[in-house]
Amino acid sequence: MVQQRLTERELRAWRTSFQMLELLRTRVEQQLQAGSGLSSADYTVLALLSEAPDGRMRAYELGQAAGWEKSRMHHQLTRMGKRGLVTREQCGSRGVDAVITAEGLATLKAAVPGHVQEVRKLFVDLLTAEELDQFARIAGTILDNLQANQPAGSP
Repeated sequence: MVQQRLTERELRAWRTSFQMLELLRTRVEQQLQAGSGLSSADYTVLALLSEAPDGRMRAYELGQAAGWEKSRMHHQLTRMGKRGLVTREQCGSRGVDAVITAEGLATLKAAVPGHVQEVRKLFVDLLTAEELDQFARIAGTILDNLQANQPAGSP
C-alpha cells in the first residue's frame, strides 16, 4: 500500500487542531485544579451525574456518556468515592449506580462559575456565533466518524 503524505494544508490543519486541543485541555485542567481542586475527569463525572435523574446513572451508562472504558470509570469512581463526591449503590442483582453526593453537588456548583469563565475566555468569546456553529458542525462530523469506527472493545 502506498503511503500518501499530507499536503501542507492538511498538515497545517491537523497540527493546529491537535495543538489547540492539547493546550485547551491543559489550560482547562489547570483552572479546574486551581479553582476547585477538581480534575477534568472529576468535573465530567459530576456534571453528567448532576444532569441525570435523581443524580444517578448506571456506571456503564456513565462510562458510555463520558466515552471511557469500564476500568477507567471504575478507578475514577473509586477515587471520587474516597473524597465523598460520589457513592456507588447496588442496582438490581448485578448493576451498580453512580450517585452524586451532596458534597459532590456542592463542589460542582462551586466549580461551575470559574470553569465557565475559563471556557468563555479560551474558546467561546473568541468566535462569532456563526463560527461557533461552524466549529460545532466540523467537530460533530469528526466525532461521529470516531464513534462509528471505534476499535473492538471500546465504549
